Amino acid sequence: MEYSGTQVKDINIAYIGGGSKGWAWALMGDLAMEGDLSGTVKLYDLNFEAAHVNSLIGNSLNNLAGAEGKWRYQAVETLEKALTGADFVIISILPGTFKEMASDVNLPQEYGIYHSVGDTTGPGGVVRALRTIPMYVEMAEAIKAYCPGAWVINYTNPMTLCTRTLTEIFPQIKAIGSCHEISGTQRLLAAMLKDLKGIGDADYRDISINVLGINHFTWIDAASYQGTDLMPVYREFADRYYETGFEEKPGQWMNSHFSSAYRVQFDLFRRYGIIAAAGDRHLAEFMPLGWYLKDPETVKSWKFSLTPIESRMQKQEELTIRSKRLAAGEESLQLKHSGEEGIRMIKALLGLGDFVTNVNVPNEGQIKGLPLGSVVETNALLIRDNVKPVLAGQLPVDVENLVARHIRNQETVLKAALLKDHSLAFRALLNDPLVSIGIGAAEQLFDRMLQNTKAYLPGWQV
Repeated sequence: MEYSGTQVKDINIAYIGGGSKGWAWALMGDLAMEGDLSGTVKLYDLNFEAAHVNSLIGNSLNNLAGAEGKWRYQAVETLEKALTGADFVIISILPGTFKEMASDVNLPQEYGIYHSVGDTTGPGGVVRALRTIPMYVEMAEAIKAYCPGAWVINYTNPMTLCTRTLTEIFPQIKAIGSCHEISGTQRLLAAMLKDLKGIGDADYRDISINVLGINHFTWIDAASYQGTDLMPVYREFADRYYETGFEEKPGQWMNSHFSSAYRVQFDLFRRYGIIAAAGDRHLAEFMPLGWYLKDPETVKSWKFSLTPIESRMQKQEELTIRSKRLAAGEESLQLKHSGEEGIRMIKALLGLGDFVTNVNVPNEGQIKGLPLGSVVETNALLIRDNVKPVLAGQLPVDVENLVARHIRNQETVLKAALLKDHSLAFRALLNDPLVSIGIGAAEQLFDRMLQNTKAYLPGWQV
């Protein structure tokens, strides 16, 4: 890398999952609009053609008005080529295919277990993790071999176990997990200020929060805006909209599988007294099945959706068609900020301004009461070549018990995956709050799910 004033040139970024139609395009756009950075992005993907198409799209951005950051995109055939000489590694992959994801989500429904997402917890989350962990073992070993000093930013779910695998296999790795769920809650708080206080110009980034928990099951126990304590305001907000839900655009949750009316979030606040800081679709999966996911009618009453895999598949087909138009120059990506914080993280780690944001890193004591070494989510200060977790304190004991159960289960899944231990993995599934069926039925479900994902379980006796 070459430093020149406030600019850094010749940065080398390895993008694992470089054929992505969503995250990759967002990164390309953000890099193009950042004039302080320039360099090379090597795109690695099991689907080389998809990575090649993205290289054409990325290189075309240099010709657009407003593209201040100049980057060269190169598709590469091997992980070694991508990682060699990398300063940063970005990981955004789909572990398996939509076929396996469909099994994760749809098969449990035959046993009365419903997933609203299926990528972090529940039977779907457990099995997704089992096939993802071997991929991350390979990546951790490759990073250790080819770019041990690089910073690694992970976007893939299950976020906690992906990041935890990296730190387990390569303890010295400089890895962080990044998720936008927290900023979604900050945006809700900004909407709250507009609705209750008439403050229409509150920028969500100016709302200070204390974050503690694990990915997709994070909590906020302190929030403020310009010196005003927002916790009492949120209580009023939750009470006012508990029954009806809150939407800036009425009916939006019915028109989008990814939206909600925040009723789950409000319910958890009324139960525990602190803000559950993730989307309703994720939060619901961490709680007992009967609370929010008993059946589709219950889900509808809480005003969120079960996200069908078919909709994801349809969107992917549409994006694949669009990618070909973009690569052929028949259409151009519009340069607009994605709202993701990856570029600000990179700038801070390069020494171009300190930055505080939520990250997923091993617990060094930033959350008291939760197991040390487990990956937790809190705020952290990012400075030149360093990430310093912010001391977040301790969760209320009842919430701590909920979070700790999931942490210990995640650690069990990790151990089972590394040992290829069918029995241990099954016990982890049994211990998940969504699994309220009999042991025999659970065993049958688990075996069927493993059969459907066995291509990604090397060395397992399935």
